[in-house]
Amino acid sequence: MFKAAIQNRVFHDVVNQIQDAIMDGRLKSGDALPPEREMKNMFNTSRGTLREALRVLEERGLVEIRLGMRGGAFVKHVNTDQATETLALLIHMQRVSLAHLSEFRRDLEGSVAALAAQRGSAEETDQLQSLIEEAGEYVENGIGNRENYLRLDRKFHLALAEMTHNPVFIFVLRSIHDNIHQYYDRFLDMSVQARRENQDNLNEIALAVGQRRVDDARILAQSHVLRFHRHMEAHQEEISS
Repeated sequence: MFKAAIQNRVFHDVVNQIQDAIMDGRLKSGDALPPEREMKNMFNTSRGTLREALRVLEERGLVEIRLGMRGGAFVKHVNTDQATETLALLIHMQRVSLAHLSEFRRDLEGSVAALAAQRGSAEETDQLQSLIEEAGEYVENGIGNRENYLRLDRKFHLALAEMTHNPVFIFVLRSIHDNIHQYYDRFLDMSVQARRENQDNLNEIALAVGQRRVDDARILAQSHVLRFHRHMEAHQEEISS
């Protein structure tokens, strides 16, 4: 599985070889790496260099070091929980402001909508329209309508991300929408009028995506983010004054 490390950069080469084996699927979640003595011979390196490389891989969340008779280095299941929790913590500590989120989301959600218009299948477009119709049921006043509307708004944005077929966009957008509710709860006006405006925005975006109007989808999504950022920013100023 592994070969002797390049001697002028032994440490980095050991890390990269093991990381590559995990990322390309030769080593899968739960697999044990070869015993330390065997890996020393494979890499033609010292025990100290090997252990340091494994510590780096552990810090990256790729392997887990277990002690004891049945110990060793095992491949971890890679998940996004840690990154999502880090974003949540940054927002909670107010290290990420409304302006930061808006600046980042404007181009991100514009790119997502444009790619959705390019790549989305007819089935995915139909699903997007179904979400729009379901959200429409919660536009007017009613018990729990605000919460239900926001839930479907989130599903709409994540459905657009899924239509890109790009795991990076999907992960980043999910991380944002899993945590942005902290600002929605404090600053977002989700009155009936605001829900109607939001619904009109989503309808326009869905229509542009379904008709594969790539540039329009991008511009409409960017405008949507900016419009509601201004609403939240104005409400934040009212609370502060």
